[in-house]
Amino acid sequence: MSETLSPYQYTVLRCVPRVEREEFVNVGVVLYCPDHEFLDVGWHVDEARLRALAPDLDLPSVRAALAAVELVCAGEAHGAYAEATRATAYGVRVLADTQSSRFGFLKAPRSTVLQPGPVHGGVTADPRAELDRLVARLVS
Repeated sequence: MSETLSPYQYTVLRCVPRVEREEFVNVGVVLYCPDHEFLDVGWHVDEARLRALAPDLDLPSVRAALAAVELVCAGEAHGAYAEATRATAYGVRVLADTQSSRFGFLKAPRSTVLQPGPVHGGVTADPRAELDRLVARLVS
């Protein structure tokens, strides 16, 4: 008997110590699999690699930013995120706090020290194992 494969999307989180230089080190992966109601992040901070790139980088702040991503994935970022309004070209709409909206927030481009890369996709029967595999392959 074969396992049912479900589609997923993921983005690699990059630490970009000096945004103007566009140099980065992969530090995490966010994986979203709607069929399994799965949204989570796996991360690893390689201090030696980051110090080689930016000796004065504030590593506790990088870890804090990654811990904040964990909270967003879990839906625990802050109470006000549960429902928000967003201005659009057609007026204002309410944005519910769903895994889909949280993944949308996490994959959105930004110019900060912690940046998401492009979104990629695949299929899996086990999103947790796939996240662990991607972290081991792309981050560690």
